Amino acid sequence: MPKEYPRSDRLASQIQRALASLVQSGLKDPRLTMPSILEVQVSKDLSHARVFFSVLDAADAADCLQALNRASGFLQREIGKSLKTRITPKLSFVYDDTDIRGRELSDLIDSAVANDKVKAKQ
Repeated sequence: MPKEYPRSDRLASQIQRALASLVQSGLKDPRLTMPSILEVQVSKDLSHARVFFSVLDAADAADCLQALNRASGFLQREIGKSLKTRITPKLSFVYDDTDIRGRELSDLIDSAVANDKVKAKQ
């Protein structure tokens, strides 16, 4: 019978918690504009971790991605200290803009509904 909560998922949630605190307190790069760690996906062999993050302003995403990639070695080392696992996954960061696209679509829907109401009154 397969496990309901595989080790890779448990490790991913630990990495996400550790990264969130490290990015807030441990990194001093001015290019980081408060990224939010949304999700961490760890491979089945626990050697790679894809870290999805988001920022408030989409214009800062490229700089933030550069800063996170530059600090990935430091972050991996610090996570390795806190996890106490034999292998610490190699971190790769991915900018996730689904919340920004969702807000844009929501604004478009709201404007279409408002236009329909105006046309219905006429």
